[in-house]
Amino acid sequence: MAPDQATELVTDPATPTNPADPAPTNAANPADPAPTPTRALLDEVAATADRFLGSLDERPVWTRAGYDEMLAAFGGPLPDAPSDPAEVVADLARRAEPGLSATPSGRFFGFVIGGVHPAGLGADWLTSVWDQNAGLTSLAPANAACEAVAAGWLLELLGLPATASVGFVTGGMQANFTCLAAARHDVLARAGWDVERRGLVAAPPVRVIASVDRHGTVDLALRYLGLGTEAVVEVASDDEGRIDIDGLTDALDAGTGPTIVCLQAGEVHTGAFDALATASDLAHHRGAWVHVDGAFGLWAAAAGDPGIRALVAGADRANSWATDGHKTLNVPYDCGFAIVRDRVVHRATFGVHGDYLISSDAGDPMELVPEFSRRARGFPVWAVLRSLGRQGVADLVDGLCRNARRLADGVAAIPGASVVNDVVFTQVLLDFGDDATTGEVARRVLTDGTAVLTPATWRGRAALRCSVSNWSTTADDIDRTVDALARIVGEVRGGA
Repeated sequence: MAPDQATELVTDPATPTNPADPAPTNAANPADPAPTPTRALLDEVAATADRFLGSLDERPVWTRAGYDEMLAAFGGPLPDAPSDPAEVVADLARRAEPGLSATPSGRFFGFVIGGVHPAGLGADWLTSVWDQNAGLTSLAPANAACEAVAAGWLLELLGLPATASVGFVTGGMQANFTCLAAARHDVLARAGWDVERRGLVAAPPVRVIASVDRHGTVDLALRYLGLGTEAVVEVASDDEGRIDIDGLTDALDAGTGPTIVCLQAGEVHTGAFDALATASDLAHHRGAWVHVDGAFGLWAAAAGDPGIRALVAGADRANSWATDGHKTLNVPYDCGFAIVRDRVVHRATFGVHGDYLISSDAGDPMELVPEFSRRARGFPVWAVLRSLGRQGVADLVDGLCRNARRLADGVAAIPGASVVNDVVFTQVLLDFGDDATTGEVARRVLTDGTAVLTPATWRGRAALRCSVSNWSTTADDIDRTVDALARIVGEVRGGA
């Protein structure tokens, strides 16, 4: 057969192929496989991704188009006829471009959003290509094993018990939900109530003691769990958002029965950490389950700087922990970890049986999360941890904190600007003198496009929040952001 005929080979689907036979080759380059429609599609995706990532240094960090413009861009009737996938993907990228935030940029400091580490990006692409349903070990043993190994690495880095179980969920919200579901199971079981069998009707009431500055996902999880927000016993917190220990003691002593205490490792505005050791000991002494919401702050345990690690001293005394992969660790969205000390409690809460399932005697990933079918989140996590190693993770956390302090120092030198919080981790909270000025600076920052910082309210005052969460942020990114803020503040105060 002539070489130029190789690309015309068609395999009869009724005829088994021989794995030992060489694959068809590209006549132009016999070492390469023959081009396929899928290859064309992936080439288009790679080129589009390269253009986007290559534009991050100069493109506006906030979107250039809003929701209505995007509706118009994507709108129109559903086509009658099929279209070429590669052309559709190219068209999707063209239409979406103005409505994309540059969240992977080193100058995206809004909300608490990490970038995407290169190893995680590559592994995430393969995750989509492989398209594994990660619920069952038997169905996706590669992912189950990857998650088991990555879970062990996570527990080691976070200083948590090696025997704890880890569920790979979508993010901090589902991590809180999963852990609080396990807490609900345990505190009611100890009160003689099987909540999975009997539900909540006539169940003993569950108290949830938490700071007034708890994250909203805790309340949302309680709504999902049927406990309701009225179950919350609020405890005051200090100026930085740390739970008041005397108030916690009073709340614990004011009631009896099944009790859950929610603590924070990283308040979302200030980055402050509760006194985890003291609070956990108080709660355990009274038989409460202790949950730590550490969406971004739990990673302080992996820092190289001992002062940063000290922020989470005593975190290992809790019963459950929630944290994200797509924040401080910079794994692509979506990714979170629900960690429960007692594996038996964790599996009892989410265990499921189906006669058609090929279940593993050692347990399946679906027994640790609310989902039945789900994405194989283990591959990107394993890849990022394997790429960084223990030292790389420590350098990542230390670098984020160092950049946060650099930004705080730079803003503090701007006339009329002040840093509201003690910058102990990655959060910086800014004030520009009065609510009107702060609000206008916040609005102009987003339209300016140099960097993204997001507006908030703290203790009744307007503020501008900055979360340094991206692995790729450099000192130059910080300095460009400070320069842009100084210019914008000058324009606002000058009436420009």
